[in-house]
Amino acid sequence: MSRKRRMFDIDIPAMDDIPVGKVPDKVFEKRRGPMAAAISENADALRDQQSTEQSIRAENDRLAHELVRLRAEGLVTERVLLKDVVTEKLTRDRKPGPDPELDELKDSIRDIGLSNPIRLERRSDGLYELIQGMRRLSAYRALYDETGDETYARIPAGISDAGDLDNSYRRMVDENLIRKDISFAEMGALARAYSEDPANDCPDVDKAVSTLFKSASYTKRSYIRSFASLLLMLDKVLIHPNDIPRNVGVELKRKFDATPGLVRQVSETLKSEPDRDGAREVAILRSFLGEPETTSSRKSDAVSTGKPRRAKTTFQVSGRAGIAKCAASSGRIEVRYDLDFTRVDRSKLEAAIAALIDALPEEDDLTHG
Repeated sequence: MSRKRRMFDIDIPAMDDIPVGKVPDKVFEKRRGPMAAAISENADALRDQQSTEQSIRAENDRLAHELVRLRAEGLVTERVLLKDVVTEKLTRDRKPGPDPELDELKDSIRDIGLSNPIRLERRSDGLYELIQGMRRLSAYRALYDETGDETYARIPAGISDAGDLDNSYRRMVDENLIRKDISFAEMGALARAYSEDPANDCPDVDKAVSTLFKSASYTKRSYIRSFASLLLMLDKVLIHPNDIPRNVGVELKRKFDATPGLVRQVSETLKSEPDRDGAREVAILRSFLGEPETTSSRKSDAVSTGKPRRAKTTFQVSGRAGIAKCAASSGRIEVRYDLDFTRVDRSKLEAAIAALIDALPEEDDLTHG
């Protein structure tokens, strides 16, 4: 018995309707198994990790090179042992003797630390040469000696490679030019010392001033030259050169140039009073300029006339906040000092004024009225 074949109608499209060479708009992705999907995801993760690691390595290399550059320029603060810091390369412009502001700096370091690191240069023997920060270094050494605290055994510093000697001097001088208490005598003495050092190949003081104080104005450099010459003319005679006001030093140098033999007269007068203080030394120099001397130096004149002096006496006194400029006249004394007196406790001001009045002589020839 034969089976019947079923017939189906198949609609075959026309040949013109069949697209040839066209890609379907949507291609269905072949479904993958769980293992294949996991392998694919792991491969993607590895590629992402490698890319991230390469980026991190590139950033670390960049930061390492930047750190090396900054350290070479002394822009990275490091803590250096005090015993490894030396001061042999440069002639310092700090005047010798006690520093009246050192205690204030030490108190500040105790309270808040050192806000401005010192500047050093590396040496081939493993030590470091001080370029900027003599007072800060002195304060740290004093604190370590007084307390023995290891906190002060190391000082924050920016360390750079050794540079040209002239540049090292410039860096030291430029920082100190902003000091309120630096005197023209100190700057003149530095210029002299620089010109006298054979290592600098600068035998001329004028050239030394131009090299060291290039950042200063022309007028200020001329004042420094005058003081350098004045110190040379009165070498080993002046005891308190840093107390000499700018106008006195400049005018006295001009008078020396115009009056032969005046240097000898001034020298002999100064030598006649070996125990003089700074105010007396300035008064003697002023006398050769035709200016009136201080009250103490002309006390005998006041006694003979029976009248108080009407001339004004001006002088300067070193303090912890800088130089106090004082002016005294009959019945009046004026003090200009870098201190906000309105913030000082009233009782302290009263005690200070009372101490001043008590220390003054009460002789009839000096009282007012």
